[in-house]
Amino acid sequence: MVTSVDVCRELASLADPDRAEASSRFLQMTAGGYGEGDRALGVSVPDQRKVAARYWRDLSLAETTKLLTDGAHEERLTSLLILVRKFTRGDERERGRVFDTILANTDRINNWDLVDSSAPYIVGPWLIDRNRSVLERLADSSLVWDRRIAIMATFAFIRAGDFDWTFRLGDRLLHDPHDLVRKAVGWMLREVGNRDRAAEEEFLARRYQVMPRVMLRYAIEKFEPQRRREYLSGAR
Repeated sequence: MVTSVDVCRELASLADPDRAEASSRFLQMTAGGYGEGDRALGVSVPDQRKVAARYWRDLSLAETTKLLTDGAHEERLTSLLILVRKFTRGDERERGRVFDTILANTDRINNWDLVDSSAPYIVGPWLIDRNRSVLERLADSSLVWDRRIAIMATFAFIRAGDFDWTFRLGDRLLHDPHDLVRKAVGWMLREVGNRDRAAEEEFLARRYQVMPRVMLRYAIEKFEPQRRREYLSGAR
């Protein structure tokens, strides 16, 4: 039987100490950073995707969860890539179990790359035609990763042409203290604008003067230079 140990061994064989050091800095795993206490192996994301593609069928959900709960950073990301494959290709029961696994382990989805590799592909798609109130609970969490999961999950709704929950959670997180949440809200507003510029600008009209500047910058990144200047000159 394939186990999480097999995946860990393969990832270890691909590890690069120089890449690990660079990843630790990039993902702020150093003292005082938002990823403090984590450990990088130094495995590239393309290599992790290849490992996930090899193991997703044979690695049980229990063993995948063990990889998520016990692993170093790349082991957790690989587990999430496996979970995305299981979710995408699974039946309704399997998809529900994967969704529940994600929600039960948000404390281990504890960096922006982990959130962004899973929330838009599991949490959002599961909730497309279901009660979405869990996103409000996540948005109100004291855990920054829960809050980022909430807004990033709305990417799935945006792709379906549904912007309501992006705006709803955008309001809820408008004054979030953490840069990683502010950037995520701005990013999702930008994605709305990529599909419906008028809808995004209607949301911004009553909020751009009070939203954090980094959130606004992300939201208007694709606007024409003159329009960006107009927004930024009127912002606090």
